[in-house]
Amino acid sequence: MNDVPTPKPWISGIHAYVPGKAAGDDGRVVAKLSANENPLGCSPLAMAAIAKAEHPSRYPDGDSTALRAALGTFYGIAPAQIIMGAGSGELLYLAASGYAGPGDEVLFSQYSFSLYDIVARRCGAEPVEAPAKDYGSDVDALLAAVTKRTRVLLLANPNNPTGTYLPRSEVARLHAGLPQDVLLVLDQAYAEYVAPEDDDGSLELAATQPNVLVTRTFSKAYGLAGERVGWGTGSIAVIEVLSRLRGAFNVSNTAQAIALAALGDQAFVEQSRRHNAEVRARFAQAITALGNHGLRMVPSEANFVLVVFEGALSGEAAYQALTSAGYMTRWLPGQGLGHTLRITIGTAEQMDAIAAILRGAAEAAK
Repeated sequence: MNDVPTPKPWISGIHAYVPGKAAGDDGRVVAKLSANENPLGCSPLAMAAIAKAEHPSRYPDGDSTALRAALGTFYGIAPAQIIMGAGSGELLYLAASGYAGPGDEVLFSQYSFSLYDIVARRCGAEPVEAPAKDYGSDVDALLAAVTKRTRVLLLANPNNPTGTYLPRSEVARLHAGLPQDVLLVLDQAYAEYVAPEDDDGSLELAATQPNVLVTRTFSKAYGLAGERVGWGTGSIAVIEVLSRLRGAFNVSNTAQAIALAALGDQAFVEQSRRHNAEVRARFAQAITALGNHGLRMVPSEANFVLVVFEGALSGEAAYQALTSAGYMTRWLPGQGLGHTLRITIGTAEQMDAIAAILRGAAEAAK
């Protein structure tokens, strides 16, 4: 007999998710470019909506009815095929819990979102990584890794933390090659940063295929990371499964009101996309100019970039140099990316400063 409650055996294998740092080790406030937040903030309409939100003493609408209806109108999706989450992360947990468990496998690509390993282990399933190709998801490797135990496949597109992106044809090929009893979860947290003409077709798959779930969020391009509002869409059968598992009242009154207002300000979303594309391209040129120092940037479609250090300047040394100068970025040795830094695209001034710091550090390391 145990004298204390005993957790399930798979819980010990979970390492808590570590968010991007917002301050230096000495507590000094720094420019936070470690969490892929929107440097433009959020829509003024969203801020104004706070005052109009339901009083805190009232429970929120547990079904987020108005927000789901607005999303349905905007995207041409039946509200019954939409589910809201406390961030899209909650929906990833629900997808794994609803379709996988002990003895099953949850598949994803090497260098994927670090939450995926936790998502799999949390429901007792085994996390399986397929080898990446050029830091991105490889459809052939993913399909080769599918076994009779595979129940869920998680694909971030664009991928975090590398920024890589699979085109529509590759996403369609991945789905076509999967057994019908495998749920394909297309994590599109950064979809709004992709040019409209490069859309990967995920929403179309979710609308027509019984084994596809698309997750999106208001945290990135909409600038509402602190409100924790995510949404997903798939077949009614999939949405019903997730709805049985989601938290009651999982999206607060204020979060629903702010997200509804933010959805109505697509001009802000487009401004965020254009700003990101322009500043990212400028930063890419600066990193390319440092190629003779062993620096290069993985092509990105997101609001961050992965800089690879292959010369005298190491990823760790670059991280320390930027931190000392007041810029917090993301160093990920735990994901096999110790030779890289993930850097959120901030303001033009911030990115110019980072490029200059990296140039100085690279020259000093020679």
